Amino acid sequence: MSSHALPAAGDPAVYIIHDNPEWIVPFAEALDRLGVAYVEWLLPETLIDLSAEPPAGVFWSRLSASAHTRTDPHVKEYGRAVLDWLAAAGRRVINGRGVYELEVSKIRQHRELSGHGFDAPRTAAAFGPQALVEAAAGFTPPSITKHNQGGKGLGVRRFDSHAELEAVAAEFAPGGANAPIDGITLIQEYVQPAQPFVTRAEFIGGRFHYAVRVDVSGGSFELCPADACTIPGAGAAADVEATPQFALREEITAATPLIGRLESLLTDLGIEIAGIEFIETADGRQVVYDINTNTNYNPSVESAEQAAGRQSAADRIAEYVSDALAEAAPQSATPAGSAAQ
Repeated sequence: MSSHALPAAGDPAVYIIHDNPEWIVPFAEALDRLGVAYVEWLLPETLIDLSAEPPAGVFWSRLSASAHTRTDPHVKEYGRAVLDWLAAAGRRVINGRGVYELEVSKIRQHRELSGHGFDAPRTAAAFGPQALVEAAAGFTPPSITKHNQGGKGLGVRRFDSHAELEAVAAEFAPGGANAPIDGITLIQEYVQPAQPFVTRAEFIGGRFHYAVRVDVSGGSFELCPADACTIPGAGAAADVEATPQFALREEITAATPLIGRLESLLTDLGIEIAGIEFIETADGRQVVYDINTNTNYNPSVESAEQAAGRQSAADRIAEYVSDALAEAAPQSATPAGSAAQ
């Protein structure tokens, strides 16, 4: 077998398709605790034989929008190819191709949020730096920019005047210091939280698991639990990296009206695992602004859940993919042991 061929287990297994080994550790440990066999498919530097059938098992896509910042600019296309191959073979894929398209396009996310009646930030998409300046002129400062294919806060900057943005617009051009990988920059209204935090609600199997309060008092407001994202702002706030604090919001439950609406959204879109971020404003808005289908979990929150006798998100996911594997291969016992390498 080629050293670049995607590895396969002898028996049905969970295949984790991803682009960042650092994000897999808590899930691998949880699968090991359950005795569920798993195989990592790490992109890039792999190949697929289009005349061959994919192995038996369940496939979980953890491909991210920020992969190009770690490997090469074509990881998105590699992921699309693998997911298309699996779909053609009728394999069970958790967060498959359609979900991946949402992960890599905030335009698609905004369209779905708005189309399902959520309060989403007013947004325009610009194709080039001059178009960005023109689009920004239609917004009352402050406003923010972000990359359409984002993750890790890519391209997210606050501008307190039109002149401030115009002065650095060239950075968003191809080859510029802040160039988006797909060439698309979003300009968006700045949404001020009533209190200095945003909320990230986590869903597993399309159902609410818990909600986390993310402290953004340092100036950053679009964060993932695994990586603090920096939003340089104007004046003294420029180039400050905020270290967020994460804490469970126990008052948010499955009975919270917004949570029920988000569960319905995930069902409609076929999203099984996600983290959705929203802001609560002083004037009573609940602004939903980001759908993360490659979701990570804060270690301190996870440890606190385990200490309280509750199931961590990583353990719940391991249970969920294990159940999916049993359903996909009912005649085959799930093999126990550590990961196939």
